[in-house]
Amino acid sequence: ISVEAVDFDYDNDGDLDIYVTNSDQASIFHENKLLNFDEPSALNWFKVIPEGTVSNRDGIGTDFTVITNTGTYKRFYTGVGFLGQSLQPIHFGLAGNEQIQELQIKWPSGIEESYTSLNANTIVKVTEGQGLQVLDIGPSIKIYGCTDPQSCSYNPEATVDDGSCSYLPSAVISGPSNSGFLKTESYSYPIGNESQVNWSVQNGEILSGQGSDTVIVKWGVEETGRITVRENDLNCYGLEVELEVSLNINDIEPDKSIVRIWNEALLEAIRGDFARPTVHARNLFHTSVAMYDAWAIYDDQARPYLIGNEVHGFNSELLDFIPIEDKEASQKKAISYAVYRLLSHRFLNSPKAEQIQQRLDLIMDQLGYETEFATSTLYQFGNAAALGNYIAETVINFGLQDGSREQFDYNNAYYEPVNPALVPDSPGNPNLIDPNRWQPLSLDSFIDQSGNPIDGTTIDFLSPEWGDVYPFAMNESDEVQFSRDGNLYSVYNDPMEPPYLEASGLESSSQYYKWGFSLVSVWASHLDPTDGVIWDISPRSVGNIDVEDFPSTVSVYPEFYDLFDGGDIGTGHAMNPFTGQPYEDQMVPRGDYTRVLAEFWADGPDSETPPGHWFTILNYVNDNPVFERRFEGEGEELDPMEWDVKAYFIMGGAMHDAAISAWSIKGWYDYIRPISAIRYMAGKGQSSNEASPNYHPEGIPLIEGLVELVEAGDPLAGFFNENTDKIKLYTWRGPDYIIDPATDNAGVGWILADNWWPYQRPTFVTPPFAGYVSGHSTYSRAAAEVLTLLTGDPYFPGGMGEFIARKNEFLVFEEGPSVDVNLQWATYR
Repeated sequence: ISVEAVDFDYDNDGDLDIYVTNSDQASIFHENKLLNFDEPSALNWFKVIPEGTVSNRDGIGTDFTVITNTGTYKRFYTGVGFLGQSLQPIHFGLAGNEQIQELQIKWPSGIEESYTSLNANTIVKVTEGQGLQVLDIGPSIKIYGCTDPQSCSYNPEATVDDGSCSYLPSAVISGPSNSGFLKTESYSYPIGNESQVNWSVQNGEILSGQGSDTVIVKWGVEETGRITVRENDLNCYGLEVELEVSLNINDIEPDKSIVRIWNEALLEAIRGDFARPTVHARNLFHTSVAMYDAWAIYDDQARPYLIGNEVHGFNSELLDFIPIEDKEASQKKAISYAVYRLLSHRFLNSPKAEQIQQRLDLIMDQLGYETEFATSTLYQFGNAAALGNYIAETVINFGLQDGSREQFDYNNAYYEPVNPALVPDSPGNPNLIDPNRWQPLSLDSFIDQSGNPIDGTTIDFLSPEWGDVYPFAMNESDEVQFSRDGNLYSVYNDPMEPPYLEASGLESSSQYYKWGFSLVSVWASHLDPTDGVIWDISPRSVGNIDVEDFPSTVSVYPEFYDLFDGGDIGTGHAMNPFTGQPYEDQMVPRGDYTRVLAEFWADGPDSETPPGHWFTILNYVNDNPVFERRFEGEGEELDPMEWDVKAYFIMGGAMHDAAISAWSIKGWYDYIRPISAIRYMAGKGQSSNEASPNYHPEGIPLIEGLVELVEAGDPLAGFFNENTDKIKLYTWRGPDYIIDPATDNAGVGWILADNWWPYQRPTFVTPPFAGYVSGHSTYSRAAAEVLTLLTGDPYFPGGMGEFIARKNEFLVFEEGPSVDVNLQWATYR
């Protein structure tokens, strides 16, 4: 976002250059190359430097008139722009005029002066009442040479590139230029003994080998991929070498089914859509239903879920027919048409609708399926494409009456927030009415976790009425109903109310409220990778908590979580059951681990929302070479298509039910989020000592070294000590300390609690829904249980799953991590 643009002749060659300052990135300089010091030109100019004597010294407010034989030019000198000031010479562009007939000057004092017969292409200084002086100031003499610091012939004194840059000799990338969707390939590039290389991939991902002469690449679901490499020998670089790779669905690996291809297409669609976890859990489930039913209808043993059945009072029929193609071809075609039509409908209004539709069309085109046929539903004659269309139509119709309000873009029918919006850029939270209820945010610009700008300044609660949506496995025994403002809220798996802040502030509920939200601020002090705290983050030290040891009430949370040092009561896993060897230690800075963990689980590395993230983990498990597709770990190994439809159907149902359960609780209990609670309590004061300043029973508890009162003379006290006795926090300092996320790190330090932010981007701040219960935790535990039951093993294949966050590459909110962080898990739980 630009703040000011200043035009001035930086190199004194007669044309105006532009310097632009920005609020969200570094300033930009644009050099005007219309005129150059060593090139003749028919274009002329004239510059005046004013100096007042009776008037102000800078000549602000002076009128200048230049008269030539072709016209008159006027300038009123202010030195002021929109949001900037510039006391540069007054510039006149004279086109082809080589002579100035007259220069007229009217000073603010009332003095008027006139000078005649002046030459173009000169700089003059006029002093009020004292005359005119022609200055001998020539243009900057620019040095020609190689200006690329990464070249082998870089000239640090050169200011103009003359095309003389030389680079390390280039070779070619070795590897297949034709590949398939989701296929893994090897690519190599010959490098010198002292050289290093950096690889990059478009429409794929590098699985291993970055920095070496050979990388393993997994391609995505796209028409083409591109791999590039650049070599450097620590002195200079080679030019970037590129290889374009054609990708085709007919060249996929045998363990990748058509079901997997469509699941990947759905995940990509979710990444391009608005970040709505509830909506996309439903999309994942309904797409899985479409694929499962299309497969099951042709299977001798399986039974469809929706088609031909009654589900939540919705009826559909399934007529007998004789397939005109073999079983596998029919299943593949029916699945494809069902998903194609369903996703084309569901993502029609997505912000990335065009790109999403192009990918769907690409898949169908490469399969040889006509998309024009995606409307016929006359499957009775055995056409699998028509059956797929019928399945999609049925799922769409089911979705239009399932309580989600899809036809109204999933809006809210009756929920209204009780609190006015919080403006995070303004200090404190002075307008909060109820400290136990959710508070919307008001932002100048809101960008969701998928990077999409959202219209409006006040962000609505996402899906507070999601308890009205038809579930998968949950039933009436899991449901209770509550009434508020004449509206019914259905709540599934009611956990009972969270701790509330009472007016007296002394009840046990108030103490648990204060402890819980204080923990958020305290743990934010762990986000500093330079604090010297090193953790072993391997499975040897993390995880392994029995469900019987989970807190059953908030009163035992202080025993479960370590308030001051972070972490929980997990003991880790001593041995890898697959290798029979102990897990190796992995020591990293706590501040790197906590930041990486926060961003990894925020929505998944590519923002496919938490339910989609668990589908990527399921796919990761499926791709492990030691994994065997045995349902519940028993029986014969299933073929990839059967495994995928069953696994996605079960995972999709669990994610959909997790969304309904968690958001039904969020909507009814309508609980406050940390930024609102912390600022509110701190605004009240401290609740630790009635005899100390700024006491209030609803205030935040003081914790030495972490939550304290500002004293006179404190750097935060203000010039007039106006902040004395306010609350200060030792915590993550927030986005005000990050100018450029690619290079800046906010760090940890003392800030006024009025200005506390969670570890997030300033255009997002906090998710637009209540904080109780955790949606991430609900999705994650449900998915972990599904994977454990589905595979018959609580452990990842090979005894460990992992994700590598590369140094200074992974974090989005700020620079980091400071080292490579390898997230590792022994089990799904």
